[in-house]
Amino acid sequence: MYWRIGFGTSPSVFKQFQDASRKDVVDYAFAKAESLQSLSLDLSAFEVLREKGAKKKLGPEKYRELNQMGRKMTRELNYKWFNQMAQPDAGLREKMTLFWTNVFVCQDNQVWNTLWYHNTLRENALGNLGDFLKAVARQPAMLRYLNNNKNVKESPNENFARELMELFTLGIGNYTEQDIQEGARAFTGWSYNRNSEFIIKEHKHDAGIKTFLGKTGNWNGDDIIDIILEQKVCARFICDKVYRYFVNPQVDELRVEELVEVFYGDYNIEKLMRHVFMADWFYEAQNVGSKIKSPVELLVGMRRTVPVTFKKEKQLLYLQKMMGQVLYYPPNVAGWKGDRSWIDANTLLFRMNLASALLNKTEIEFQEKAEFEDSFEEYYKAKSKRKTFLKVDVDWQQFETAYGNLTAQDLDNHILATTLDADTASFVNNLPKTDLRNRCVQLMSLPEYQMC
Repeated sequence: MYWRIGFGTSPSVFKQFQDASRKDVVDYAFAKAESLQSLSLDLSAFEVLREKGAKKKLGPEKYRELNQMGRKMTRELNYKWFNQMAQPDAGLREKMTLFWTNVFVCQDNQVWNTLWYHNTLRENALGNLGDFLKAVARQPAMLRYLNNNKNVKESPNENFARELMELFTLGIGNYTEQDIQEGARAFTGWSYNRNSEFIIKEHKHDAGIKTFLGKTGNWNGDDIIDIILEQKVCARFICDKVYRYFVNPQVDELRVEELVEVFYGDYNIEKLMRHVFMADWFYEAQNVGSKIKSPVELLVGMRRTVPVTFKKEKQLLYLQKMMGQVLYYPPNVAGWKGDRSWIDANTLLFRMNLASALLNKTEIEFQEKAEFEDSFEEYYKAKSKRKTFLKVDVDWQQFETAYGNLTAQDLDNHILATTLDADTASFVNNLPKTDLRNRCVQLMSLPEYQMC
């Protein structure tokens, strides 16, 4: 549960709740999640871009420099979020934010838009789905990403309306092309101003009658979202994603239907997640160790067990890229496929060598360049692969403080969240029982550590 509800836990917290009821542990996790720690950046350098005619006033060179700075700060934002997820108190709020980034997928090359969008996900992660959708639909990052800022009554752009139904709420087969067209009309005029504030350009909005999912009226964008929420298939769509991410990639339709009955109507995300973590079936054997950790979950889990600080922050992005998940850079509007797509022959070997590269400072093979490219496509044009060392500071003292009093068996149980087969169990049993540092690295290098 600690892995699913967050990114693992410390021995002290585990001991604190070892004899507590399930409800006590779940209540604790949700109480921690009430604390909202939005990410922040100093964006003052970009205020000039909000002035009318900024591009002309600045000139092409200065304008290009500011845009390059914005891309660099997006990478800084990546590191900030990674650090926040790795904090001891980080748990459900951060895990839910990570989950929603792959549901309401969005990317923007303007760091201020990325920051505001990300914090919108965090703020709404355990709230009401309807409020969440309406907030997302108003974000400049989403308006830009799916071209709704170009959606006007004279020439409706259907991108946002289509993805709202296909990828965000209903799924293919639960709407028609006419619904897309009528939905797009309802969102005409939704845009933002120079200050990246949401506005509706009334002269660009189609105020005519629209028929959407069988209902006729003078609908606007909020009305479209409300009508979508009336469809029970919307609750089913979200519950299916929740089940696959938090319970098991192999869906049990009866359990999903149970979640739908909890979720449909008030669309209270916190109530839904409490039901998941309180359900007896969540803890059944077939759900234990059924999930392959995403690259970010893997990295954060290691970092929370043995604190490491990257001397060269770009190397953290290299690691994410090599394993196929770079925060703030989804592959497309459908997001990361997850589950078995995280693993192939190359990535599995890379992932199993990662603990040693981070904690024992052994060499690891990946594509190294002088600078991290603005374009990942350009990054992958580099043909040569070389071995290099990760430049990190490892805080073994903090590990000793947290784990030093554990027995070898307790450490095994804490690090590994799945059952071991006979051969692996024999290997682990033969590891040195007094050298917990080395034992920890060896445990994190097992295929079983890839699972939770």
